[in-house]
Amino acid sequence: MKKRIALSWSGGKDCCMALDTLISQGFEVVSLVTTVPKELGRTFGHGERTEMIKLQGESLNIPVHFIECTYENYTSQFVNAIEHLKNQLNITGIAYGDLYLNEHREWGEKVAAAANVDSLYPLWMKKEEALQSLGKFVQSGYEAIVIRVREDVLEDKWLGRIVDETFLKDVQQTTICPMGEAGEYHTFVYDGPLFSKRIQLEQGELIQLETTKKLEFKSYSIIER
Repeated sequence: MKKRIALSWSGGKDCCMALDTLISQGFEVVSLVTTVPKELGRTFGHGERTEMIKLQGESLNIPVHFIECTYENYTSQFVNAIEHLKNQLNITGIAYGDLYLNEHREWGEKVAAAANVDSLYPLWMKKEEALQSLGKFVQSGYEAIVIRVREDVLEDKWLGRIVDETFLKDVQQTTICPMGEAGEYHTFVYDGPLFSKRIQLEQGELIQLETTKKLEFKSYSIIER
């Protein structure tokens, strides 16, 4: 019997590749877990609208479980949510799309242990392997767009770029991690092999935030194949 697990989900390329890898390894991903600050209606990770995450869940045919939390109770609420999913959906583990930052892994393992489930890191690698990993994503068939950049390392012209061969080539001319592991850029995946429907994004508008710039879409919908 396949092991039933939940996957920490931001909507970007890393968690999408983690999902693809987990399914190819025989796991059954029964829930996508996304943290949201109370009353904001946006995700903690990328500041994305929850409606857009819901569209991904619908396209992937996997339910999304939103964890309402604050900065102060982030960890405890995450643990509570995993315990809830363990009881309701019989999950045996929680997976993450982290690549090589040890402090992130330590936190995830701590959360899993507190909820008494396994922690899985299907993409874990050495920092030097990040460029190769980006190349694999480009060849994977998934389609992602850059929705947020840290303005201290990337200009706003990177916003709206598709993560393709040209992106792969150009990112090597920068000093950032090719996969943006330190939050240099964030992406949103809108189509790919596991998607039953394509997500249409329109009317992108540049928004200035405290230390980042974001591409805010005014229109988003599902396109039947």
